[in-house]
Amino acid sequence: MQKLDRRGFLGLTGAAGVGLAAAVAGLSDAPAWATGRLPTDLFKLGVASGDPLPDGVVLWTRLAPDALAADGLGGMPRRVVPVQWEVAEDARFRHVVRRGLDLATPELGHSVHAEVSGLRADREYFYRFRAGNEVSPVGRTRTAPEPWARPGSLAFAFVSCQNFPTGHFTPYRHLVEEDLDLVVHLGDYIYEGPAAGTIGRAHLPAAEIFSLADYRVRHAQYKTDPDLQAAHARFPWAVTWDDHEVENNYADELSEDANQSPESFRQRRAAAYQAYYEHLPLRRSALPRGADMRLYRRLRYGQLAEFNVLDGRQYRDDQVCGGGSSAPCDDALDPSRSMLGAQQEKWLLDGLTSSHATWNILAQQTVMARADRDPGPGLLLPMDNWNGYEPARQRIFDRVAQRRIDNMVVVTGDAHCSMVADLKQNFDDPKSRTVGVEFLGTSITSGADGADMDARGTEWLASNPHMKYYNQRRGYVRCTVGRDEWRSDYRVVPYVTTPGAPVSTHASFVVESGRPGVQADTTH
Repeated sequence: MQKLDRRGFLGLTGAAGVGLAAAVAGLSDAPAWATGRLPTDLFKLGVASGDPLPDGVVLWTRLAPDALAADGLGGMPRRVVPVQWEVAEDARFRHVVRRGLDLATPELGHSVHAEVSGLRADREYFYRFRAGNEVSPVGRTRTAPEPWARPGSLAFAFVSCQNFPTGHFTPYRHLVEEDLDLVVHLGDYIYEGPAAGTIGRAHLPAAEIFSLADYRVRHAQYKTDPDLQAAHARFPWAVTWDDHEVENNYADELSEDANQSPESFRQRRAAAYQAYYEHLPLRRSALPRGADMRLYRRLRYGQLAEFNVLDGRQYRDDQVCGGGSSAPCDDALDPSRSMLGAQQEKWLLDGLTSSHATWNILAQQTVMARADRDPGPGLLLPMDNWNGYEPARQRIFDRVAQRRIDNMVVVTGDAHCSMVADLKQNFDDPKSRTVGVEFLGTSITSGADGADMDARGTEWLASNPHMKYYNQRRGYVRCTVGRDEWRSDYRVVPYVTTPGAPVSTHASFVVESGRPGVQADTTH
């Protein structure tokens, strides 16, 4: 199989239409296309792949020649458009192995979610789309290993929180340089507010978004970023959301705005969920039904690793104790409250119990470790993350301890900082059993340039002996997972408010299989 270096890959993904004319001879037998002339520049939002299985992946694009048109239609006519896709073993499509046709409909914003099957496990592939006479950029993807396989390693990175007006997506430019099997996005793919910022990347529309048209334009604006497009085209992604894909700190069907009725908020949530689906490489099983969308799922990498991709927003009980940071009130300790909802929580616990993977990964949104900000004897805990849902967290930790589930690793977004912690069965007792490890990853841009340390970091490290590390720069976390060892490298950039920042590894941490707890790796 032909291997493609980064320069060659980016050359192909930056080309479209005539630039790939020499590579599209195999498309000449395409079926008749929809009548009427289509606009040009159909593939301005790029391509993506996601949710790899041993025999296939989902391939994504959206036809949007006028991507930022205020009506949310992307400059497309209101008719169905056939879109052909191809998958090949080589980047120039000399060895095409799968070809198919999907329909881009105006009802779903002319997005395409092609579910490809019949591929070989644990293999690199290349893909592209054609609509009318235009050909998309080329994407690269990779299938997962067979369920019974015992791969020697898995390399993935996790990211979150990419606020368009607050910074350039420079971390993605460096992410493209990595050798990865998967990228996991843990939420806040867009932000819903009206921010303009100060660096020339003001939000469109220039107001808080509520309608389907508005959410489509906002997603499309983010997708126009070349570094984000390149990262999507380079690797398959697994995505989940947090709050800003809809509204800050919402909980289930409850808006942060107490004056907004549940019915009004459900309408907003339905619009946001549909636009999210339309712009990301998700399978048809995630297609929204009004204001409901099944996003939690599992991805398996043979016997080595199992990802439990969680949804910590759609089913949660409302925040309590004022919703900010507080000493735990009686409501926060109510065992009937849930972060995940009863069905998803049972799904997670059953999956952890039955897992045969060496590493059991929880890919989720908000801080799970106790995050006390009171260096004294009291507790000051954030109510929007797992600290406001302690009984629900305890149910997970107790199941892991009781069933002797090894190697639970939680990867987390949301907080705009990096943190590493041992997860204790009883946080009141530092000698309590360690049931897992949490790697909290910083934002792509949210919070602007950041700093190595801030007041929260000082308070966290002083108040929480299970926390091992803190940093507030921007970047991503690269994870190299082997049969005997897990390694997380915190890759950070010094600034995002101007382009061109270099990347470096600020810290590295290791978890040994079968030995609970995390250790700093000082050899990086």
